[in-house]
Amino acid sequence: MERVPILKIGDILLVSIQVDMSDQTAVQLQEDLAERIVATGCHGVIIDITALDIVDSFVGRMLSTIASISKVLDAETVVVGMRPAVAITLVELGLSLNGIRTALNVERGMELVAAARGDEWDEVDGDEDVETTATT
Repeated sequence: MERVPILKIGDILLVSIQVDMSDQTAVQLQEDLAERIVATGCHGVIIDITALDIVDSFVGRMLSTIASISKVLDAETVVVGMRPAVAITLVELGLSLNGIRTALNVERGMELVAAARGDEWDEVDGDEDVETTATT
């Protein structure tokens, strides 16, 4: 089973979905992300969906569920990299993605997470903690 990598940048977890989201992969991502939020105390989750060409109702619900789990664990969720066709599909499917803020790119997503916490985002310098967790 493929796992989605989770990268820690400061107090933000960056999830870059580069694989097809099967039911099993989505459930594993939800569990992995919840564990990482608790283990790291991160207050932000950025989900990069740039690589997704197609989003169906399953993926839309999965994103909403991840946002809900993150919120309960005191982390703000921002989805970044949404393609126009994906946005149109989500609207046509009637998926509002409750609890999820969106941004065009990762940098803007980090700014949104920082703004939600009342901080000001500075670009990561060499002193920041950067960790990666991925198993394939």
